[in-house]
Amino acid sequence: MPNLKEIRDRIQSVKNTRKITEAMRLVAAAKVRRAQEQVIATRPFADRLAQVLYGLQTRLRFEDVTLPLLRQRDVKTVGLLVVSGDRGLCGGYNANVIRRAEARAKELKAEGLDCRFVLIGRKATQYFQRRDQVIDATFTGLEQVPTAAEASQIADELLSLFLSETVDRVELVYTKFVSLVSSRPVVQTLLPLDAQGLEAQDDEIFRLTTRGGSFAVEREKAAASNLAPLPRDMIFEQDPVQILDALLPLYLNNQLLRALQESAASELAARMTAMNNASDNAKELIKTLTIGYNKARQAAITQEILEVVGGANALG
Repeated sequence: MPNLKEIRDRIQSVKNTRKITEAMRLVAAAKVRRAQEQVIATRPFADRLAQVLYGLQTRLRFEDVTLPLLRQRDVKTVGLLVVSGDRGLCGGYNANVIRRAEARAKELKAEGLDCRFVLIGRKATQYFQRRDQVIDATFTGLEQVPTAAEASQIADELLSLFLSETVDRVELVYTKFVSLVSSRPVVQTLLPLDAQGLEAQDDEIFRLTTRGGSFAVEREKAAASNLAPLPRDMIFEQDPVQILDALLPLYLNNQLLRALQESAASELAARMTAMNNASDNAKELIKTLTIGYNKARQAAITQEILEVVGGANALG
């Protein structure tokens, strides 16, 4: 016969675990909202930067501009910037991005190219360090809601590797946020910058809302700013090429910050989903254990009654 005390202790343990997973789910939801507010807050700067770059693009012939960040070189070594998380309990988020980075590294080696890594997040760092990969820099302990200062620090490391010709191309492997239950690891070329791709494109903003008592994400197209060429009679105090040279690192920082924001939102959404599933599983387990406890208790009571009745018959 099952031990009633053990079943009671197990039920209490699962209830305590469910309280923890539910709390973690709510914390992740709050941080997703913060990430959402940050995306919206950084858009004015991104829009203004896009306007200036678009204006310079119309005034300059980029094919005649020889700036270090625009110069295409023969590619022999590729730097992979891999964005992962510092913690687990977020479903397959870390495993998926690490798997995509590993697959990309194999593709590059199959093409005869060398591969070096810059790693963000403790999970990716631990994984690739155990496999004796060439790692130029690691960044761990970053804020769960990325900041511009962190993006700038990472961008400086990438610029140093690219400008010193340690790497000839820098590719970013990060997780693109799709919805609360879906994210997609993607590869994007960061350096050299594509001069023809600097114009702003329609962006997306995600909003965490509640619908029917459950969390939901609404995505909406953010209208592109009204890009217009700079006035032809505008006189630049500095050479436009010098202005462009100063703005391109800012553009790189902005691209990197957006990728960090997408990755952070994907990690938090994955953690929300994982904790929600854990809470649901705990609820079902509590229900199953409670039914088992009631059956065992009923059997114990029945056994005691039978023993009392049997004893009374023996005395009679």
